[in-house]
Amino acid sequence: MLKHRGFPGRLPGTDFQFVIRRPNPKGVTAIVRRERYRDRRPPDKRADAAFMGALWRHFGTEPFERGNLDAGRLSWLFGREVLPYDDPFDPESYESLLIIDETAARAAFPDAFDGGEWA
Repeated sequence: MLKHRGFPGRLPGTDFQFVIRRPNPKGVTAIVRRERYRDRRPPDKRADAAFMGALWRHFGTEPFERGNLDAGRLSWLFGREVLPYDDPFDPESYESLLIIDETAARAAFPDAFDGGEWA
């Protein structure tokens, strides 16, 4: 499992984690698309925006390996702002490649790109 050095471990001041420390001994947690409903709590929305900003600063437009990025946090963005790069994509592999859909990400999280709160 690739460890992304320099990537923030969590949203500061919260328990929203962005990376995992070690592989899951019971098996890799799959990345699945989770629906983001309008009534989500503001802390959840801030965590999504901060995670998107961290992904953008760390990887930009380049494909990146899932590695130690948290599957739960990725799942909130997967299928919209973060897309599979591999074909076929293995959602249960730490080596799977992902890429940011910049257009969708900028539309959903403008502050993550425009020097706002999370940039």
